[in-house]
Amino acid sequence: MSAAGLFAVMAILLFAPPWTLDWWQAWLFLVVYFGSSTVLMLTLAKRDPALLERRMKGGPWAEERLSQKIIMTFASLGFVALLVIPALDRRFGWSHASPLVALAGNALVMIGGYGVWRVFRENSFTSARIELASDQRVISTGPYARVRHPMYATALAMMAGIPIALGSWWGLLALAAMMPAMIWRMFDEEKFLAAGLPGYAEYKQKVRYRLIPRLW
Repeated sequence: MSAAGLFAVMAILLFAPPWTLDWWQAWLFLVVYFGSSTVLMLTLAKRDPALLERRMKGGPWAEERLSQKIIMTFASLGFVALLVIPALDRRFGWSHASPLVALAGNALVMIGGYGVWRVFRENSFTSARIELASDQRVISTGPYARVRHPMYATALAMMAGIPIALGSWWGLLALAAMMPAMIWRMFDEEKFLAAGLPGYAEYKQKVRYRLIPRLW
């Protein structure tokens, strides 16, 4: 899906349930999210077009194995819920968050975006689907020296910021529902890499933590 198409879909998911365009938190979030995404895409197009191409092939339809198709289906539904639940929250007034909360949520989205850029700069093999490139090697520097899945860690920060940026505490339930799929994907990816990527098993022994340093 193109950036314009994604913007249109996200805008519909946000503004259709409350049936109003009078929602400054949603407009600000869209500007922050797509502004950050555009800068990231332009940077990749200039510095690493091969990585950009790999990142454009994502979603359930892009995965080759059934397990990952299932995982990514749940993840995609969870992302939709991250938008729809806050939209319903806006309509029915379930949450009462101050404007500062929305600004903090957007800051978290930008921090997550920076983390994604940092991962991309360190690892040119970061495909949107679980696969192995012919010349792929183990990356153990930068954020990969601290956790085995820095992409998931930064994505988690970004996704946590989305409902907060939209002023919805209830939207965080969607993130909680997505966690089993994310954890399943991490375990499945590790199994796949350990079987097919030379040196990954040793890397797992060296870097103990998957997602959060000194915790898990």
